[in-house]
Amino acid sequence: MVENMNDRTCIVTREAGSAEDMIRFVAGPDGVVVPDLKHNLPGRGCWIKAQRRYIDEAVKRKLFPRALKTNVIVPDDFGQIVDRMLVKSALGSFGLARKAGVVITGAAKVDAAIRNGTAGLVLHASEAAEDGVRKLDQARRSVVYAGGPEIPALSLFESNEMDLALGGVNVIHAAVLKGTAAAGFTKRAWLLQHFRDGLDSKADAKAATVAKETETE
Repeated sequence: MVENMNDRTCIVTREAGSAEDMIRFVAGPDGVVVPDLKHNLPGRGCWIKAQRRYIDEAVKRKLFPRALKTNVIVPDDFGQIVDRMLVKSALGSFGLARKAGVVITGAAKVDAAIRNGTAGLVLHASEAAEDGVRKLDQARRSVVYAGGPEIPALSLFESNEMDLALGGVNVIHAAVLKGTAAAGFTKRAWLLQHFRDGLDSKADAKAATVAKETETE
């Protein structure tokens, strides 16, 4: 049985937080620490703020055995393992958003979605050319200049990862449209971004606002 989920204190910072901003970990059947991304695995768990640096620090300081009260196995590259799991989760949700008809690809279509106000989030492949990113950034700025909302842009995946999730070929630029069908992916995308880079309080609040707007429109 899962322990009380209200007791969410980061074992690294000793600060309390919400489930959306933290990752839960449990000991797997084989004694290896497992990220519980859905917060539903049984047994004693511990929580860490959802940033790579805190995961790495927990490994370095050997905090997992102490928090889980068992001699668990923690891989040296655990931070990278968690990153890959977050990527897999986000890409799975990205594929579901495509099946729901709320993902468009191609620079011209993404540009149009930005300018007509239907885009909730823009994605660039990590190897996207600077010129293509710059042109879509110009479209995003033009919307703000005209009094519209600021549409965030993230670069989280390689092109081949986006191809696989969307069943397309050579996906470089994509946009996720506003609406509840995209809420799951938007949440996972921001979690991955936050995990990798961290966000200051202003950006964090902005990310939460964007996710909320996407979910309710």
